[in-house]
Amino acid sequence: MRQLISAERLSKEYIRGSQVVRALDQVSFDMDEGEFLAIVGPSGSGKSTLLNLLGCMDSPTSGSLRVAEQDISNASEPAKVAFRRKYVGFVFQHFGLIPTLSVEENILLPHLFANSADHRSVDELLGKLNLTNRREHRPSELSGGEMQRVAIARALYNKPKLLLADEPTGNLDSVTAESILALFRELSKEGLSIIVVTHNPQLAAAADRQVRLMDGKVLSSAAK
Repeated sequence: MRQLISAERLSKEYIRGSQVVRALDQVSFDMDEGEFLAIVGPSGSGKSTLLNLLGCMDSPTSGSLRVAEQDISNASEPAKVAFRRKYVGFVFQHFGLIPTLSVEENILLPHLFANSADHRSVDELLGKLNLTNRREHRPSELSGGEMQRVAIARALYNKPKLLLADEPTGNLDSVTAESILALFRELSKEGLSIIVVTHNPQLAAAADRQVRLMDGKVLSSAAK
């Protein structure tokens, strides 16, 4: 199996007034293509900071990071934008849907800006995520689970190598959360590489492996 991610001694520091805060402290781990990985740990342990680095939303203060055979440790902003568009899909806890747009328009929105939208390719995603009959609906007409599935469809539209999800079940009831968990399992079996940041023990347990953080350090990185 090919390696997708190689992180070596990643550190990230922020300046808060006169204080230097080290959000990540020499974090190292690898991930293979097609793996389903959960990043777990208490609030403030560095989970979201690590996710931002992996998604090229930020750059490490030190250390090296390779994703999809590219060194993104010190990539320029244009290079990071190009990397995200080509390789990464993002799913957030609060869905990030535009309330005045339909389901289809929300899925296509990032690609409308890039003039790369193909309405025909939305059909497959709507069917796969059981949203075909919601195509013209607005977010206010959807359940929480449906809104999260729309967000996942939007993340999958560009066929990313890596799906990053930050607390994807945080705003959902237990039954709906289980349906999202089942969807991630299905996508993982189809070969998509998935990393979730989660406090949900059921979602974490469904992953192939958990990377546990504490105070910006890796405590463990173990398979089930």
